[in-house]
Amino acid sequence: MEKTKVAIVGLGTVGTGVAKLLLDHGDRTARHAGRTLWLQRAVVRDASKPEYADLPEGVVTEDLDDVLNDPEIKVVAQLIGGLEPARTIMLKLLESGKDVVTANKALLAEHGPELFGRARELGQCIAFEAAVAGGIPIITNISQCLSANQILSLEGILNGTSNFLVTQMDRLGMSFDDAVAQAQELGYAEADPTMDVDGTDAAQKLAILAHLAFGAHPRWADIPRLGVDQLDPADLQYARELGYRIKLLAVARLGSEGLELHVSPTLVKAGTPLAEVQDAFNAIAVRGDAVGPVFYHGLGAGQMPTASAVVADIIDTAVGRTRLTFQTLKQFNGDEQPRVSLRPFSELPGRYYLRLHVNDSPGVLGEITGVLGRHQVSIASVIQHEPANDGTSDVVPLVIMTHSAPEGAAGRAANEIENLDCVVGKVIRLRVKVGE
Repeated sequence: MEKTKVAIVGLGTVGTGVAKLLLDHGDRTARHAGRTLWLQRAVVRDASKPEYADLPEGVVTEDLDDVLNDPEIKVVAQLIGGLEPARTIMLKLLESGKDVVTANKALLAEHGPELFGRARELGQCIAFEAAVAGGIPIITNISQCLSANQILSLEGILNGTSNFLVTQMDRLGMSFDDAVAQAQELGYAEADPTMDVDGTDAAQKLAILAHLAFGAHPRWADIPRLGVDQLDPADLQYARELGYRIKLLAVARLGSEGLELHVSPTLVKAGTPLAEVQDAFNAIAVRGDAVGPVFYHGLGAGQMPTASAVVADIIDTAVGRTRLTFQTLKQFNGDEQPRVSLRPFSELPGRYYLRLHVNDSPGVLGEITGVLGRHQVSIASVIQHEPANDGTSDVVPLVIMTHSAPEGAAGRAANEIENLDCVVGKVIRLRVKVGE
């Protein structure tokens, strides 16, 4: 049987999973690829680590040149995270005649046009299914399977770490810090989980999906985003009382006035598909003009789900399918004008959840509704529990659900309310998902 030699650069959690699939299931990959996928090299920082001892002799190396200078290696899985040296390594691999598979969404979100442009110049290709949603094949589905459609909307839970944290806070009443500690113990969160919990990771993935689905060219850093790091268990409790769950949603929605993009904790109606996504799972709800609603659900991170996507890309690249689609679709083409304009965030309509603490005195609710009215924000419902009878506090929580209003108006109203003498502390404002 024909043999295609492959290499892995970066033998961390995902890279080790890729090596395992290639070495332990060669018959399976050969059946799908029509050829043997032979793991020739794995480039690591320290080849003496004991975890590499089980790999075949001669595979592990600390020298990238062992890959760059081997003309028989055709496909390389570049599995180093971050921007550098990942960017430089990918350029070197392309310039040495290698096709590249990557799972690095930060690299593509930041340097996609440069890397894809260079690959096209050199006649090489880049595959990146694992860069978004781990084992869920969302890249292929948007780029190819749904290509007869104009995608109308994408709404997704794209960060498994955040979803795990919210699930634990919701299910067990954990504090945010305790949920992070547990996620780190289980390997769901990094030692520094900032990019997961502040919405950065989801925004980077959303930028990639927005480009593929809508032909947009957003800078991920310009996508409005809020993370789950400021979420309070009280908000999850009130959401349940109102019939909702809170999820970190990444949203791309196309309308006559442009493309809506944002990432934020959002109240989602309980019982609907996105609301019931638990633990470290990801999900993406897609709506196309021809196919209608489609829902994808699965593990969005972890060793073997991500390795599954990487090996599928290796197979497609070895067979030649990736090269055909790469040259045809011209993804991340920096010379191409965006097909859609981005709608200003302040103009986006939405419903909102407001939680605040107020003095328990007459006229307070009237002051707050007056502010909302001046900003044309109407109230849908109010929750105000009776104060405790022990006399320990004269401050009570107040929760307001609004009807639809522009983002800018709702933000200005919340800021003005926060400055009222009768309001104590910050006003928490979260978006509410409309429809399923």
